[in-house]
Amino acid sequence: MANQNDNFIDEVFEDLRRERLFRLFRRWGWVAGLLILGIVAGVIWREYSQSRAEAEARAWGDAIVAAQAGDDPAAIMAVDPQGAESRRVLAALLAASEWSENDGDDAAAAALRDVAGDTAAGTVLHDLAELKLVMLQGETMDPAQRDEILSRLSRAGAPFELLALEQKAVALIGAGRTEDAVNLIRQIQQKDGMTEALRLRLSEMMIALGVEPEPSENMPAG
Repeated sequence: MANQNDNFIDEVFEDLRRERLFRLFRRWGWVAGLLILGIVAGVIWREYSQSRAEAEARAWGDAIVAAQAGDDPAAIMAVDPQGAESRRVLAALLAASEWSENDGDDAAAAALRDVAGDTAAGTVLHDLAELKLVMLQGETMDPAQRDEILSRLSRAGAPFELLALEQKAVALIGAGRTEDAVNLIRQIQQKDGMTEALRLRLSEMMIALGVEPEPSENMPAG
């Protein structure tokens, strides 16, 4: 008899719970429905936005490639000039490279200065523009400005630290400070992150200075 009473009580409580849940659902079910619709709409919008962004990026890339095939690097900068700031900066860097390869050093330098002075460039592209400007102008750049830029770009942890140090060595060689250049090259060769191309260039610089590179200096980077 006790078990039957217990079962009856459990069934009553279960019915009460179901009735309570049913009432809650009738009262607040529309809220859950709106939440579900909101989540679904958010997912759909995200997928649509990503798809649209990818399509725009592909269209921009195709337009850049078409502009590069022409004879006027300025056409590269004319691709979507009112578009995303990051694309505008990249277009200027690409145009500068085209100009520098076709003896348009003045136009290339102007484009690189524009990128370096553009707040939309961000740290990496800003530093890249300044490094390319130093490499483009070399000894024709004001020595104080060149030294200031390279000192900043070669600070520890900077995006182009090793390449800036390489340019420092080039500047030392140009100034006739061979011993200082050799010492700097050896310091660079001890740093982490060396690429094989940079390692080879540094070894060639040592040979050009009349210094025989050590065996480790010719080994591939690990």
